[in-house]
Amino acid sequence: MRGFGALSRIGVVLSAASMIVIGGCADDPNVVGEYPTGRRTGDSTPYEYQKRSDEGLFGSGGLFFGTGKKAPTADEGAGSGGGIAVNGFLWRASLDTIAFMPVNSADPFGGVIITDWYAMPGAPDERFKMNIYILGRSLRADGVRVNVFRQTKNADGGWIDATVEADAGTKIEDAILTRARQLRFDVLSQQ
Repeated sequence: MRGFGALSRIGVVLSAASMIVIGGCADDPNVVGEYPTGRRTGDSTPYEYQKRSDEGLFGSGGLFFGTGKKAPTADEGAGSGGGIAVNGFLWRASLDTIAFMPVNSADPFGGVIITDWYAMPGAPDERFKMNIYILGRSLRADGVRVNVFRQTKNADGGWIDATVEADAGTKIEDAILTRARQLRFDVLSQQ
């Protein structure tokens, strides 16, 4: 019985330590920015965004030490979530551009946004889905790639894959880049 008490105390200490570490990760100051608060239902209103706090578990330095990271430059998306691994302007512009579609998953560290299928109100027999890839930290024309998928209803009411216009992805990429440039201009004009 004596050995069981020691193991029990070690288990309690390890549990407490892991809760502190996990709690510190939840409020990591490197994960600052704007994130969607919930799934979309296909309506035309933009996402509601939730602003994360800059404070870590024990202040802005986190659990023990500061991050030691430099602030992002304007081209990297300063003021739009420096903790993400991709360009903040392209990230935000991508979310703004596809705000009418339901987002299935969004990974700001990998730079991947995957939408769910969306049927436009005027064409319920046709639906679209997009995968958006942000390819780096700089705001460049080749910094974003969009794959568009399309399905149509067949006679049985099931969905079948259909062809997409060859330049559909390029048109959406251009819209994202235009919005990213507007966001960058807004940030630079406020400085």
